[in-house]
Amino acid sequence: MAVHRTVPALFPPPGYAHTAVVEAGERLAFLAGGVPLDSGGELVGPGDHEAQAHQVIANVAAALASVGSGLDQVVASTVYVVADRPEPLSEVWEIVKASALSAGPHTSTLLGVTTLGYTGQLVEITVTAVVPDRPAVEE
Repeated sequence: MAVHRTVPALFPPPGYAHTAVVEAGERLAFLAGGVPLDSGGELVGPGDHEAQAHQVIANVAAALASVGSGLDQVVASTVYVVADRPEPLSEVWEIVKASALSAGPHTSTLLGVTTLGYTGQLVEITVTAVVPDRPAVEE
């Protein structure tokens, strides 16, 4: 089981933990970046950071479920937002905080970037999660 902590000597983080410790022997899932594409490969929410953030979180949840884990098991995330000012980062962060992704709280980094992999893509999230004791994942 992961243990999440905030460090008293550091500034209190807004909705995430400073550290997450996972005991040896736990199974971990390392996910590729979740992107705002629907199951048909179409971009969801062109020009809309919030719509894309919701789609990304849904896609990350589906990927985690496929390996027997969930958003509440995430120990670390990196949130990438295409932005040249702080407001879009805050909008996306509010969606992350309102989701089950913040059930941990997990450790997280929020980054503003100039571009992402798909044309029109504004949000991407990568995560590492604990996979609770369950039968091995089949390929």
